[in-house]
Amino acid sequence: MKVGELEGVGPKSVPLFRELGVETSHDLLDYLPFRYEDLRYPTPSNALGSSGGEENAVGTVSHVKERRVRGLEIVEVRLRDDAGEFTAKWIGRNRYVYGRFKEGMRLFVRGRVERTLAGAVINVTQYASLREGEAYHGEMVPVYRASKDLTTRKIASVVRKNLPRLLDEADDDPLPDDVRAKASYPALRDAYRAVHAPRTPEEAQQARERFIFTEFLVLAAGAQLRRAERERSHDASALTIPHDLLEQFAGSVGFPLTGAQRRAIGEIWEDMARDVPMNRLLQGDVGSGKTLVAAAAIVLAARNGMQSALMAPTEILASQHASKLAPLLLPFGITVEAVFGSQAAKARNAAEGRIASGEALLAVGTHALITGSVDFARLGLAIIDEQHRFGVEQRARLRAKGVAPHTLHMTATPIPRTLAQSVYADLDLSTIDELPPGRTPIETYAIRTSRLGRAYEFVEANVARGHQAYIVAPAIDEESELTSVIAEAERLKSDVFPERRIGLLHGRLSSREKDEVMGRFVRGEIDILLATTVVEVGVDVPNASVMVVLDALRYGLAQLHQLRGRVGRGAAKSFCLLVYPDDAGETERLGILTDSTDGFVIAEEDLRLRGAGEFAGTAQSGAADLWIADLVRDIDVYRVAKTEAQAIIAGDPTLRRPEHAALRAALERAPSTRALVLSS
Repeated sequence: MKVGELEGVGPKSVPLFRELGVETSHDLLDYLPFRYEDLRYPTPSNALGSSGGEENAVGTVSHVKERRVRGLEIVEVRLRDDAGEFTAKWIGRNRYVYGRFKEGMRLFVRGRVERTLAGAVINVTQYASLREGEAYHGEMVPVYRASKDLTTRKIASVVRKNLPRLLDEADDDPLPDDVRAKASYPALRDAYRAVHAPRTPEEAQQARERFIFTEFLVLAAGAQLRRAERERSHDASALTIPHDLLEQFAGSVGFPLTGAQRRAIGEIWEDMARDVPMNRLLQGDVGSGKTLVAAAAIVLAARNGMQSALMAPTEILASQHASKLAPLLLPFGITVEAVFGSQAAKARNAAEGRIASGEALLAVGTHALITGSVDFARLGLAIIDEQHRFGVEQRARLRAKGVAPHTLHMTATPIPRTLAQSVYADLDLSTIDELPPGRTPIETYAIRTSRLGRAYEFVEANVARGHQAYIVAPAIDEESELTSVIAEAERLKSDVFPERRIGLLHGRLSSREKDEVMGRFVRGEIDILLATTVVEVGVDVPNASVMVVLDALRYGLAQLHQLRGRVGRGAAKSFCLLVYPDDAGETERLGILTDSTDGFVIAEEDLRLRGAGEFAGTAQSGAADLWIADLVRDIDVYRVAKTEAQAIIAGDPTLRRPEHAALRAALERAPSTRALVLSS
């Protein structure tokens, strides 16, 4: 049923509801309140002001004072209850209030309370008159997320008028009866009634938790279903691990492997030794040695006669991988072939020929790897770097180049374990949580904007010593109060660094233009790179020693940590300067960065402060698509739901039992679940 067919929704309201994503009666049923105003009980006059929020009161009018000040109408009504007296106050153009109140009337009023020498004063937001002898009967009033032109009161009115019809529109309950009974949750229609028209806060909370649990159950069941499907597949090549291969590999790299690297390699090799396709996420902080671990996986594949493919989001990053991997793989006779969109036709054809023949055991490239002209002789390992930068279909197209290849996803954005286990619930997780010895920590300082000139003097001093610097700004154009990277670049060229070679990088440049600018910076042809956060991930410029981040409070901790990771990659001592406004009172987040360089500690703090929906790198994976649940706030509910999902899928791996039909239907129509299942 279209929302326009509901009582109280006229033609003018339909587009307003559509702006909120409400087009059908089913959409409106799922448009849950985010809080409630508890109007059930009046507060005695002698206790008003104790809650700190809005309060209710009921009293009899003893005195009315009305006046107009410069067209502004002010109405003050003195009210008396059994506990004493208080004042109700209306300020504004109250044409419906002025002249309305008389001595002896009984009123219900609600609003924020001020304590004054004359007693409590309620600044009224709601009121109602009560008949003589009428008992006050309050209710729980739902508050919906509204827009400028569609108020929460209008939404609540439409829901209230149509609630019986809306309940008839509810889907079959995806929560199996035995699971619901175990948790003592209400039936689906009872839960919808309770969340839209609760009698008590406890009833509303129980219904809300029931919807959170159901959303998590669907999410976790989707991941478990995909995992079960993969476990039933025995199409992958089970690779043999030579008993001395790890020591051969460790001896060839020229420095000792960290314990975390050895553990990650062991987990990956163990997966690759099965005939079930590996689906593993390798996460590690900047400089933790993920490329080295990936090289070990490529070596194992090559020893078993299988090819590998590594796909990266940009040509610069892919070229960087190729240059790092070539010397690591050379002792094992593994040739590396690059495939880029910018290659000349002759070079591209030659590269594709060596890949198709099996001569090249590793192909490194961008999206060019998934074009139709690229064929592999025997692809056994697909590696996807910065996997959240690729869509589900792109990842699937790379895997389709082989027959059930083992897949290794990599990310340089440390993800808190609680988030990783839910957002990436159908992947196995390997974490490199240990940095190689000898890395010089990056010194990080938070400075006020008034000291920006000193920061730029520091940049000049480092550039004068032969190093390079990044300066990052949040905006491209001067359309807000944020610093524009274009305007700042012009200012720096003319006024601050007139003798320096300054480059400009932002999201409006084409991919080829971005690669050209970054290539010049990598080659040392640019001294100072002005950029937006497009430099956040991956590019390795060992000569860059200073990172300046303007308007630093505009970024999350994880993003700032990623930006900081662009420096500290060479022998020179490196610095990160986080610039924030002089009048900013909140610097707790920046203090976390100045105190720690551990990406996992910082990621946990970022998750705590900002929530899963805003966490770096998760938006494309669906974490921000959750309907009502929150992975941080509701993590305990998620754990219970995940356990139940595992039990359901273990007993019914294809969800074909009648009691699971509604759960399967919910899975098929849940976009956030499909997005969260990365292996799809």
